[in-house]
Amino acid sequence: MKTIKYPEPSDWPTLCKRPTFNFSELEERIGAIMTDVRSNGDKALFRYSKQFDAVKLDSMTIDVPKQEFKIDPALADAIKMAKSNIEKFHFSQKEEIKVIETMPGVNCWRKSVAIQSVGLYIPGGSAPLFSTLLMLAIPAKIAGCKNIVVCTPPTKEGKLNEVIGWTCQLLGIEKIYLTGGAQAVAAMTFGTESIPKVDKIFGPGNQYVTAAKQLAQNFGVAIDMPAGPSEVLVIADNSAYPEFVAADLLSQAEHGPDSQVVLVSDSEKFISEVNEEITKQVNELPRKNIALKALKNSQSVLVKNLDEAVSFSNEYAPEHLIIATENAEELGEQITIAGSVFLGNWSCESAGDYASGTNHTLPTNGYARNYSGVSLDSFVKKITFQRLSEKGIQNLGPAIEKMAEAEQLQAHMHAVSLRLEKLKEN
Repeated sequence: MKTIKYPEPSDWPTLCKRPTFNFSELEERIGAIMTDVRSNGDKALFRYSKQFDAVKLDSMTIDVPKQEFKIDPALADAIKMAKSNIEKFHFSQKEEIKVIETMPGVNCWRKSVAIQSVGLYIPGGSAPLFSTLLMLAIPAKIAGCKNIVVCTPPTKEGKLNEVIGWTCQLLGIEKIYLTGGAQAVAAMTFGTESIPKVDKIFGPGNQYVTAAKQLAQNFGVAIDMPAGPSEVLVIADNSAYPEFVAADLLSQAEHGPDSQVVLVSDSEKFISEVNEEITKQVNELPRKNIALKALKNSQSVLVKNLDEAVSFSNEYAPEHLIIATENAEELGEQITIAGSVFLGNWSCESAGDYASGTNHTLPTNGYARNYSGVSLDSFVKKITFQRLSEKGIQNLGPAIEKMAEAEQLQAHMHAVSLRLEKLKEN
């Protein structure tokens, strides 16, 4: 990781740039895959499984309840604990219907209604992310989504990953489809002979999945958010543990070679200690080569004070933000742009990735400026209702008439005037 010392605020936007890929170049390739799947359905998916996954599938549909999956009992207990915490946190996001009388006789309220059909993309390449299945299927179930379509790439043997399958059974997922990449997104966008069309697609993925999700929006399918490579920013002072911070940075760096990690500190000595720890720890990682590539895109930033560190973080708009300082909660109150925030030395980002209860599907690449992470709200639509009584239309009607007349919308005005005249007759 390179170290940038005391950069001027005018240089911050340049320092906050992520590793990028050329979307226009990808768009043509992904567009061709989308068109192929739309036209040829399952046939195209089988062809792509052979081309990209090097497996020949006879069927991509796994009937989950009929399968037997075996996993380590300790892992099963860990997943059950994570499930419980994620459920608790997302159940707490349910909203009661509140009827508001805006004026006598005029009542308004809002109701959450589940999106009927949702598609969950679960990465399964170099690291099958069963944790993402928890993060997406649990709020979908709590919201009451009627159809939950799960797609994940097959293993090298052309099978479903055991842990993903076991987790599906735990969550009550009936079917899962063995297809990955942009073609899986295309299948959920248009529907095939095997895979149902969905209304909204969720889940992280590589640049091809990300590009496909963005193109899916052109066909009336919503997505959770634009998501790119994973990232973390750590704000730390001398009260932090260098070995903890190094481990947190590496936990994101091992996601992929295009991930980015950033350390911001007011102590040059601490930055040096963290870099020494990174050198030690990275050599112990099975995914060392991936992490080293990510570190080339990463940096440490030495700032004058922690207030400046907060300002830099808000400019960067991190997916994950760890504040490892003496006054972590106080600094946390100043954070206005971040996907998820971890306060104090003991709040490792891994907790949010797996089991604390918060959702790990978060905005990356600066999208924390205008997107939230996945929550229960992501799986529902908010429908407003209103009910006017005779007294309500009498109280509100004259104002509506005056406003409609000013906008020269005569029919709008007439819809009110007819009602008011009817009430005069009675």
